[in-house]
Amino acid sequence: MKKSPDAYRVAPGDKVKLKRWPTQVAPLYRDKDDYAQQLAAHVARLSEMQNLLYAHNRYALLLIFQAMDAAGKDGVIKHVMSGVNPQGCQVFSFKHPSALELDHDFLWRTTQCLPERGRIGIFNRSYYEEVLIVRVHPEILKAQSLPKEAAKTPKIWAERYTSINNLEHHLHLNGTRVVKFFLHLSREEQRQRFLARLDDPAKNWKFTVDDIAEREHWPDYMKAYGEMLGATSTACAPWHVVPADDKLNARLIVSQVIADTLDSLKMQYPKPSCDAAELADIRKRLSRT
Repeated sequence: MKKSPDAYRVAPGDKVKLKRWPTQVAPLYRDKDDYAQQLAAHVARLSEMQNLLYAHNRYALLLIFQAMDAAGKDGVIKHVMSGVNPQGCQVFSFKHPSALELDHDFLWRTTQCLPERGRIGIFNRSYYEEVLIVRVHPEILKAQSLPKEAAKTPKIWAERYTSINNLEHHLHLNGTRVVKFFLHLSREEQRQRFLARLDDPAKNWKFTVDDIAEREHWPDYMKAYGEMLGATSTACAPWHVVPADDKLNARLIVSQVIADTLDSLKMQYPKPSCDAAELADIRKRLSRT
């Protein structure tokens, strides 16, 4: 990779103006063959690190993906995590909350899906929807039956940022490493991808009228995303703004960040319960049978 993954990280306290963050950068690969080789190396590394994460059993990894429609979240998850053992990884996609979920605080439904130690959890959308779509569509906030003192805007957004930061700090202290990705797509690239979906009958099912309706709120979403990124990127739970107009680039960046995060944990395989002499004896006994 020609550019350090740190280049895409939002520094704590940054005032994020997404117009200043690129949606496309120079390719990190020479051609598609080079991309395939790089991604395969990243996937193999992730597979090895996942085995170590499971054996070490002191940490968990939570990956959070947020983006506008058609930014490629599903594709990133599919390709980057393709070599990971399904038994050690869980993916949760959060849609509109149910009536039961609306009767609890906004962090309740996602908290139940947090990964256990030794495992990787992936949130395809997350509790961050509560400071994004809910902010763009205040009628959703009204449906949450909050007490009046808790539903005052704009105060509620700052309070929710605080709740999120406190949760992620708590998770970090207890061994869950939280890594967050915003796939930064340009409006023009989204238009082209929507048109491609319409042109491909096999992808028509991905398209809904709501997609176009949400596109009309693009400036509001960019403002909400920018404020959220600046308010909730912390040292223990950083946001990465990943240029997503080039899907191949995005996958390489994400896979590199995940692998580097796992490497930073300095994990080790547990010591065997048998000493060297006992293992040698076991080998002799097995060779005779």
